[in-house]
Amino acid sequence: MSEYEIGYGRPPKKTRFKPGESGNPKGRPKGTKNLKTDLIEELRERVNVREGEKSLRVSKQRAFVKSLVTRGIRGDGRASTSLLALMARAFDLADAPEVPDGPLSGDEKEVYEALVERIVEEHANQAGADADNGGADEGEKS
Repeated sequence: MSEYEIGYGRPPKKTRFKPGESGNPKGRPKGTKNLKTDLIEELRERVNVREGEKSLRVSKQRAFVKSLVTRGIRGDGRASTSLLALMARAFDLADAPEVPDGPLSGDEKEVYEALVERIVEEHANQAGADADNGGADEGEKS
């Protein structure tokens, strides 16, 4: 008997993979990207977006968020729900209550309307500040 002990994690030498031989020869080809990588690359691509008279070049991710916020401000309930859920995930608000799928109560409507009013005011203030800067947002310069 040879001095090499065969057992768990110690296969016989003749059945081991040879140097350079793969244990999964028909596995995933090198360079194949997964869904997460493809999604990240797609969202990073830049597109032209019109805001009023201005044309901006922003990432697809930024364009999507702008669209979602705009629809929420205009009163689209589904967009508002999606935006709040997205904010909870983005800001890791694990303790935040789940957003119900039903109509808003009176108190909830008041809070929602106050939030929309605040966002509209901030958006108007930001638009005025951007106009003072020549319309260039520092984070979006190309």
